[in-house]
Amino acid sequence: MDCTCCVSPKRRRLLGTMAALAGGFASAASRASVNSGTAAAATPAVAGGIAGKARSIDIHAHYYPESYCDLVGGEGQKFGGKFTCDASSFSFQTPAGGLGPLPLKFINIDERIADMDASGVDMQALSLSVPMAYWADRAFNAKLATTWNTAASRVHVQHPSRFVVLATLPMLNPHDAIDELERAAELPGVRGVYMGTNINNRDLDDPLFEPTFARIEQLGLPVFLHPQQTVGGARLNDFYLSNLLGNPFDTAIAGSHLILGGVMDRHPALSVTLPHAGGALPILMGRIDAGWTVRPETRRLAQKPSSYLRRFNYDTVSHSGPVLDFLIQNVGIDRLVLGSDYCFDMGYEQPVAFLDRLALSHDQKHLVLAGNAARLLKV
Repeated sequence: MDCTCCVSPKRRRLLGTMAALAGGFASAASRASVNSGTAAAATPAVAGGIAGKARSIDIHAHYYPESYCDLVGGEGQKFGGKFTCDASSFSFQTPAGGLGPLPLKFINIDERIADMDASGVDMQALSLSVPMAYWADRAFNAKLATTWNTAASRVHVQHPSRFVVLATLPMLNPHDAIDELERAAELPGVRGVYMGTNINNRDLDDPLFEPTFARIEQLGLPVFLHPQQTVGGARLNDFYLSNLLGNPFDTAIAGSHLILGGVMDRHPALSVTLPHAGGALPILMGRIDAGWTVRPETRRLAQKPSSYLRRFNYDTVSHSGPVLDFLIQNVGIDRLVLGSDYCFDMGYEQPVAFLDRLALSHDQKHLVLAGNAARLLKV
């Protein structure tokens, strides 16, 4: 029998896909219950090193390569995609939502590096935001993911000390998602996986995603979430509430499904980072615990929901020092990572300076600026 260490990359990807699919579709009843407080540190199958050690690592920074933009605006038109660009900005429109006008520095790497230098950020973990790769047919969604991952990896190759990559996956088909996961994991600079808080309105405990989570866990890659197609509908159309409230609520829903739906139990080594300081999840955890004590539909867990808070990491994009203090006191300083939401208007222009609002020791500040993220991203 072939050893997976000796076979070709294509064959190795096939074997990994088959193993994850077989494990993911197995009955949940056959899985042993695990202690949610433990976390294994697997070695990811990634390529490409990081030159030097960063003093600050921004794990919440979005990037739109030209090749991805052209794909949305070109071949994507037959699926409802649109991309427009002028001398100062660009915009997207897709069935999964639109964005814009956005500044061109989302695309331009030189401008991005200048902003990083001005804000004291040494390294960004690049990620795709809305529109993600969940809105067209199977083949085009896979092409969107492949195009973005390849382009982002090239940025890492050009600037290995400044950028790493959080790969995007065509999550609506587990075979395609795992195939791209296997391919992307071998690209230089890939250090994790990025996905929506829901996948085209499917929650993350949907059985469709189980094989992909299984393979992500096997590879030891951390998962980072971001809101998209958020809850609220027309009631949040006014006052930018779709972002102000919709984003933190959708993050709370995603975290709740990962806990109550058993994903975190089934995958004890899976690392998940919640954006926007966990959204509404941490502050509502007492209420969720109360529901766990009285509602039978929540009792599939062996432990109360709040015991899972330390299974997550949380970025600093809260716009509130007291919220970050709450996380530090109730979850732990070792679960907080620097984020900027670069370069959306609801992000931080000075993510490093924002931490001055907190009464942190030198060692604590180092953990938030770089130490915790370096552990997650293995840089």
